[in-house]
Amino acid sequence: MVCNYYLPKLDTMTKILIIGYVWPEPNSSAAGSRMMQLIECFRSQQWDITFASPAAESEHRYPFESLGVKKANIKVNSHCFDDFITTLSPDIVLFDRFLMEEQFGWRVEKVCPQALRLIETVDLHCLREARHTALKKNIPFKKQDLFNEIAKREIASILRCDLSLMISSIEMEYLTTVFKVDTSLLLHLPFMLKRIDDSYKDDIPSYLQRTNFISIGNFRHMPNWDAVLYLKESIWPLIHKKLPQAQMHIYGAYPPPKANQLHNEKQNFYILGWAKKVEEVMKSSRVCLAPLRFGAGLKGKLLDAMQFGTPSVTTDIGAEGMHNELNWNGTIANTPKDIADAAVELYNDSTHWETSQENGYTLINSLYDNDIHSQTLLNRIDNIHNNLEEHRLNNFTGSMLRHHTMKSTQYMAQWIEAKTRNSM
Repeated sequence: MVCNYYLPKLDTMTKILIIGYVWPEPNSSAAGSRMMQLIECFRSQQWDITFASPAAESEHRYPFESLGVKKANIKVNSHCFDDFITTLSPDIVLFDRFLMEEQFGWRVEKVCPQALRLIETVDLHCLREARHTALKKNIPFKKQDLFNEIAKREIASILRCDLSLMISSIEMEYLTTVFKVDTSLLLHLPFMLKRIDDSYKDDIPSYLQRTNFISIGNFRHMPNWDAVLYLKESIWPLIHKKLPQAQMHIYGAYPPPKANQLHNEKQNFYILGWAKKVEEVMKSSRVCLAPLRFGAGLKGKLLDAMQFGTPSVTTDIGAEGMHNELNWNGTIANTPKDIADAAVELYNDSTHWETSQENGYTLINSLYDNDIHSQTLLNRIDNIHNNLEEHRLNNFTGSMLRHHTMKSTQYMAQWIEAKTRNSM
């Protein structure tokens, strides 16, 4: 097999390799926005950043080469990656989701054992899977449902790494109390946003300048697709009956044919596909609806709504971990009738709407301050990097997992590579 990676000449600055599950699409998903926030944090330190992924490049991927971020296409189950990372010799490797740690973690440790290994978890996948399973079975979610097959892989990856970035405080709690993961291996790092000041607020469209409802989310993400169906079948008919002139606008990247079939102009239910500029469609809408019935992590669509002054109606799942004890920027409800009633009331009541909008600004400034969270991340990385040997000695379980689990993933990868080579 020929390895055709191009690597520019590097200097002595801190080098970080990000191994992406997909190429970042900040206009398509919250995960894409989150990755760009991390990249901006690293750029603020003038680090040398390389983003590599085995995924096919999409038309919506962010052109981060314009930011000075280097790009590399890599392959799974290939010794070419070993050559690539040997030449790159990163100080830090960030795995985008535990799946990338499974694929490339053992290779990173073999070639660059002193590189700090981080995981951007995005969300706790085993939690999302457990809730989805409970919903499909129409039974209440229980903590013991977390002990599924995904959990065994996901927690093992977290233990094998030096630090995992957790976007939700609720997921931090699950990891420390249910799975007994030591806090030294975890960092609560929510979305990192710019503070909202009065001059920004002055440019936000008012209640009277807005109309219609909006729901937005990548259709490839199952909780979003379920929410669209829930809206169409159970919630929108109740809203439409009380507000027959209002429209429901559904935006999201990669809508499948079954989603487009839900488009119904007679019911004012519009499937509008990918939003090129989320800011524009959110600012023109009066109320954001996010009736999520399962999921994990923090919901980027709801933070977008806060940023762009759009009050929202969501569920306990949607708001989980996002507001602490502060007031929500709208209403939290959990049945179709309660969601519909809250949506109509928020849509019609300008006083409630304006108070909710202000609550959203308060949430962003109180809980998602970019300067605070960026510094926390950088301080934690610096501390672990300066005490890496001691940090790893205190994580014997991780060392044990790397000794055993990585051998199985290593040998499987080498077997696949050999089989592929022999069939050529």
